Amino acid sequence: MLFFSKTDRALWRLALPMIFSNITVPLLGLVDTAVIGHLDSADYLGGVAVGATATSFLFMLLLFLRMSTTGLTAQAHGAQDATRLARALVQPLLLALGAGVLILLLRTPLIDLALHIVGGSEAVLLQARRFLAIRWLSAPASLANLVLLGWLLGVQYARAPVILLVVGNVLNIALDLWFVMGLRLNVQGAAMATALAEYATFFIGLWMVKRELTRRGIGFSLLATAWRKELRRLLALNRDIMLRSLLLQLCFGAVTVFGARLGSEIVAVNAILMTFLTFTAYALDGFAYAVEAHSGQAYGARDGSQLLEVWRAACRQAGIVALAFSLCWAFFGETVVSLLTSLPALQQQADSYLPWQVILPVVGVWCYLLDGMFIGATRASEMRNSMAVAALGFAVTLLTLPWLGNHGLWLALTLFLALRGVSLGLIWRKRWREQSWFQAADEG
Repeated sequence: MLFFSKTDRALWRLALPMIFSNITVPLLGLVDTAVIGHLDSADYLGGVAVGATATSFLFMLLLFLRMSTTGLTAQAHGAQDATRLARALVQPLLLALGAGVLILLLRTPLIDLALHIVGGSEAVLLQARRFLAIRWLSAPASLANLVLLGWLLGVQYARAPVILLVVGNVLNIALDLWFVMGLRLNVQGAAMATALAEYATFFIGLWMVKRELTRRGIGFSLLATAWRKELRRLLALNRDIMLRSLLLQLCFGAVTVFGARLGSEIVAVNAILMTFLTFTAYALDGFAYAVEAHSGQAYGARDGSQLLEVWRAACRQAGIVALAFSLCWAFFGETVVSLLTSLPALQQQADSYLPWQVILPVVGVWCYLLDGMFIGATRASEMRNSMAVAALGFAVTLLTLPWLGNHGLWLALTLFLALRGVSLGLIWRKRWREQSWFQAADEG
């Protein structure tokens, strides 16, 4: 069948477990929003939104730890090279733990800086400070979890990342309900739940990685020496992905920053609306992760036919799922909003921005898939350049804010996703036609 070939089924076998596990991430966000949104003030929801955005900006700035780990691990998996597999784990894990400890030690001045940049009402910033003071205690575990997840994805051990994400996020949700609703700890309870869940996930992840290493015959002696070589390549790769992540987080952070300047209700409304986008994005990332693994494996094995078949299957299947999300938000968006907050003023404002949530899935799906292609091939410099083009388009569109208000923010975000997809697509097409896709990344 055209839409469900053998390659499509192979893609679903890897993508479906990741979709279900990924959905638990925004589901956690939905629970956070719903629990905090039913408290007696919008300041709590605004504070969590600001705190979550600051956390996302800082931690996701280091998302290169997962992305580079997945690409390098998948390539080593395709080449069947045990030494490279060990190196792809040890080097980024050491970087993650070091960066996490540094964030933990410097969290007070970092929080001061973050809240100064965001601005907004004192009541919202107070709640954000309470959230961040506890949330950032989990920095070492949070960053190490990126590496563990990336390595498990790279070896295409789909069941392990599913367990890692689902167990961690379900624990987070349970603790969230207990601390916030049961113990009445408000934003501190939400932060405490996430921090504890991150450390639990870290230890579960270490256990899973150890099992996979043992199965592949990779012992401690190899791990102890693997970190010494090709460190310069990893740092160069991570530098470009970090710049790409910085631009990404600046654009998403701008939604909260400019929303805060439009009023405490607007920042709370945007927090509700962002759950639609993140839910869709995390679900579609299941396909992106599958493409990452296959792209990296094909790169390591230099198998262009496999890569092209998986890419076409991903476009078919992810395109259908994106359309389904758009229809879901079109028909049931208002119902979802009412579940997330009981405040009538927030419900009314959020409903007026729902058309953007209908558009975003079908616009954004292509940049998610293409990210997977480029991550697997570790073509970081091209991802960086594409993100720069999209960020420029986002910044220019912000000039419409005096006339469009909050609609201008959502227009900028929509254009941002579209430009990422278009620019990466043009690069991918050029490389494929020139038969240069499998060249070394530093030659690209």
